[in-house]
Amino acid sequence: MAFPVSPVSFKLPHIKLAGLRFGEPDKPVILALHGWLDNAMSFAPLASHLSDWQVLAVEWPGHGMSEHRPGSTPLYWTDYLLDLHCLIRQLQLNGIRVLAVLGHSLGGLVASAYTALYPENVNHLLLIEAMGPLFESTGQLRSRLMKSLDTHLTPQKAVTRYADLEQVIRARRQLTGLDEAFCRLIIERNMQVIESGFCWRTDPRLRLESPLRFTFEQVDALMTQVESRTLLLMGRQGYRQLHRAQPLMNKWYREASLLILDGDHHLHMGNAAAVAQAIQDFLV
Repeated sequence: MAFPVSPVSFKLPHIKLAGLRFGEPDKPVILALHGWLDNAMSFAPLASHLSDWQVLAVEWPGHGMSEHRPGSTPLYWTDYLLDLHCLIRQLQLNGIRVLAVLGHSLGGLVASAYTALYPENVNHLLLIEAMGPLFESTGQLRSRLMKSLDTHLTPQKAVTRYADLEQVIRARRQLTGLDEAFCRLIIERNMQVIESGFCWRTDPRLRLESPLRFTFEQVDALMTQVESRTLLLMGRQGYRQLHRAQPLMNKWYREASLLILDGDHHLHMGNAAAVAQAIQDFLV
């Protein structure tokens, strides 16, 4: 790549996180938080267009090169709030000022909730294909809990081994429609070499059913009038439910701008130049 890329790691009180720094370490920091089953490399195309900043892309537990959460208990998205809080506090103690927090999908979900809790720690919030925590009706509680218990108690399959990465890349491209080059960026970091080929490095629990989701009333109470300046970027071909949720934007964010760009759920990869320009216009 034409711009500097270096590995980073953070030893938090409860877990060790890995990631990548794109750009020069003396530039202002954009803390980038990736989506579910992605990793820091998903920000490489975008970072190449953000030369005025360093993009500090940190990987959630169980993703990329970060540690897995200990044990075998179910995972829940609110666990990431502690990860992010500890990470930002560590950066602050080390004298590193985060200019903006950037979140894609799951990363945006967590970043939005964290900003609602600690707006003093987030000067600018940048959300790509995200608006706030997921929610569902109370009537789905019973079925969700039962399904989660069933999936976690079902014996896990043996580790799948792949002779080469190409079949994995083709499978993800077929499933998501993401460009092959972008699938390769993400998958190569999420896989590890073993004697007979490759296997997933990703925590398998990430694919199991979550035990709980907030209700709308809970999310609404949390998110109403987030104080930090916020930019929401949506893909014209992205998740339709986000477009339907647009009326919530002005209710949840005190000072928010919305921009719809050509692209799908990974528009920060497929339309990186336009996303970077939108971020630059917002931050400058």
